[in-house]
Amino acid sequence: MPSLELDRHNDDRQEKLMYAITGVTGHVGGAAARELLAKGEPVRAVVRDRAKGGPWSEAGAEVFAADLGDRAALAEAFRGCRGAFVMLPTDPAADDAGHRALAASIAGAVRDSGVPHVVMLSSLGAELAEGTGPVRWLHHLENLLRETGVLLTAVRSGHFQEKAEAVLDAARGAGVYPVFGDSADTPLPMIATRDVGRVAAEALLSPPSAGEVIDLDAPAYTERQVAESLAAVLGRPLQVVTIPQSQWVDTMVEAGLPPQLARELADMYAAVDRGLLQPAGDRRLTCPTDIGETLRRLVTPAP
Repeated sequence: MPSLELDRHNDDRQEKLMYAITGVTGHVGGAAARELLAKGEPVRAVVRDRAKGGPWSEAGAEVFAADLGDRAALAEAFRGCRGAFVMLPTDPAADDAGHRALAASIAGAVRDSGVPHVVMLSSLGAELAEGTGPVRWLHHLENLLRETGVLLTAVRSGHFQEKAEAVLDAARGAGVYPVFGDSADTPLPMIATRDVGRVAAEALLSPPSAGEVIDLDAPAYTERQVAESLAAVLGRPLQVVTIPQSQWVDTMVEAGLPPQLARELADMYAAVDRGLLQPAGDRRLTCPTDIGETLRRLVTPAP
């Protein structure tokens, strides 16, 4: 009987193990956390600034303050959890070495914590070491995580539908929809971040038997179609303006981006034009949300 009681105690403790979610103040991490909470799963919302954790505490999550660059604090956030969702944010002020150091901090925290399963937000093209702009840092993080021995689920996404946020001011103010490319009529899959978060949550709840890469697919749209959908939501016409590659960096710098980040993004756009960001994973999932629904949410956020 004592062994039976011990087993029951262990089962009860296992049931209470949490899922640690980084990036909860962003689109994907927030969607993953909401999905888990809606299913009645315990969530540890990892935030850099505890003051931003209020809404998550009210939603029923445990809030833990840890900077992604603080390996010890992040390891403590992951420790005792059944699984963790991690992502590598693009820091406008950081260079290549800075992003690699941040990736090393995240992987080190995973190793130190002993968390058994990690779901990572990655990108199509992350199998490539170079020539993809910021995506190469995700390549680096994927490999560092694999080296820890953790069970890794890498969720590789393409373009987010929410990238339209970057042009909202130009659309609202000048009635312009800028496109970084020679054509606005090339269709590309565009994925809603709420779908990505849902996939991440489902991956946490159902760990694979071995590490895997999940490629995400979605409806394809041209930038002109996105502009037309955004115009309908805004209730005003938009002029689609294509920006040739020779002007990409200068245009982004004029818009306020640091030159270093502008060059990185230009490299990523060039990789897209060259067709380098393609599915190369173990399996593929389709994300169904329509671009019109996402644009309506961006323009008129829920209260």
